[in-house]
Amino acid sequence: MTTSAISLIARALPVPAGAGMARTLVRRNITAWTHAWPTIVSGFFEPVFYLFSLGVGIGALVGTVEVGGRSVDYAMFVAPALLASSAMNGAVFDTTGNVFFKLKYARLYDSVLATPLGPRDVAVGEVTWALIRGTIYAAGFYVVMVVAHLVTSWWSLLMLPAAVLIGLAFAGVGMAATTYMRSWQDLDLVQLAVLPMFLLSSTFYPLSVYPEKLRLVIRATPLFQAVALERDLAFGMVTPELLLHVIYLLALGLLGMLISARRLERLLLS
Repeated sequence: MTTSAISLIARALPVPAGAGMARTLVRRNITAWTHAWPTIVSGFFEPVFYLFSLGVGIGALVGTVEVGGRSVDYAMFVAPALLASSAMNGAVFDTTGNVFFKLKYARLYDSVLATPLGPRDVAVGEVTWALIRGTIYAAGFYVVMVVAHLVTSWWSLLMLPAAVLIGLAFAGVGMAATTYMRSWQDLDLVQLAVLPMFLLSSTFYPLSVYPEKLRLVIRATPLFQAVALERDLAFGMVTPELLLHVIYLLALGLLGMLISARRLERLLLS
């Protein structure tokens, strides 16, 4: 993945109306990553390793899994969930660790406020950049799925727009959480939230294997909503429930951006 490819994705993704100045911050982040793009690309390999070690390796022992009334190979069951997880990881880790450093140590946003950009532009710009990073991971993983013949429906093409939505949801939440962090130790709480979601949100096991009470908790997590959305699209199971997943993720992302903007106004203008 080259810087020009990242720039192309950045221009293709829309910035919310009234927040055009946020594009300036997105371009700044792209320029900053010009000589560090291997760091971005490295995040793509983690879900691929999971796919071939668990999806293919353990899949040879598991066999098939029941999805929507039909049996599918375990690798095909795991792949859409890993795509959703890759979009989540790219968005979350950029809006937590990177933003925290810029906010508390580099004092980048103090300099940004000396330009026509305001705190709301900072929130939208950073969330947009994190969304781009999550989308890059998801797009690369989708190519792996196609090459490995893990895609069976033309509906799977919508997995990429869905990944953009997933990136928005987790970038908004990550950015909002970062504005409350006081030290690097608080970043451990991010892992405490992300890792259980990754392991339990029907990523590697069908929801039916969990106790009934635990299922209700899992259904309420954003990663489960993301995994369910990607998995249904991967297998062409288009039902009204897809709309519920979309509304959940969209509302989460917009709420996170709203909280981020208000918190940044307090932190940077007080």
